[in-house]
Amino acid sequence: MDYNEEDSYLMLSGIQHFQFCRRQWALIHIEQQWEENVRTVEGQHLHQKADQPFIREKRGEKLIVRAMPIKSRELGISGICDVVEFIKDTNGIEINGMEGKYTAFPIEYKRGKPKKDDSDVLQLTAQAMCLEEMLVCEINVGYLFYNEIKHRVEVSLTEEQKNNVRAIVTEMQEYYQRRHTPKVKTGSFCKNCSLQHICLPELMNKRSVKSYIEGKILE
Repeated sequence: MDYNEEDSYLMLSGIQHFQFCRRQWALIHIEQQWEENVRTVEGQHLHQKADQPFIREKRGEKLIVRAMPIKSRELGISGICDVVEFIKDTNGIEINGMEGKYTAFPIEYKRGKPKKDDSDVLQLTAQAMCLEEMLVCEINVGYLFYNEIKHRVEVSLTEEQKNNVRAIVTEMQEYYQRRHTPKVKTGSFCKNCSLQHICLPELMNKRSVKSYIEGKILE
């Protein structure tokens, strides 16, 4: 599906929220609820260097672009690539203002260490899919840099992962278009959720966060 109105694009970073908990994603991206916690602040600190406004840096055969805006009309998502490295490659693509051809590699910076689930990989895959559409190329490799281990991890971006991203984003779009916040089963993972004080057991019904808060104000 092609999305013509960029205002309706979903945030690419929401894929991680969605994988962690569909309800958390809806509270943040549909109902606009948010609470900053230590992890959020630390994550913002880590991204400060990468999030400088769209900076190009040339190092020999490598072009480094920081804070590169990306989007996919097909998926209806947009976001920012922390870093995209363009390496000179005769089989690559041409870049405006640069001599020769280059192959693109998206790089995402993370606060902690590699996760047990695939949320980081799916976010990186979605970034690659946006770049593929924008640059008209194919990207099969990306990197995740984990601050806790100070190490860059190479990630193979497979067609299976890209299909998973398509399925996830389709589900996200369906919830968003219906403005629907799903109910979910609570678990130990709730303790690590930045919205745990908003997403209370009393909310596990059809009432919206707005309705719940308004009710509390009137008490």
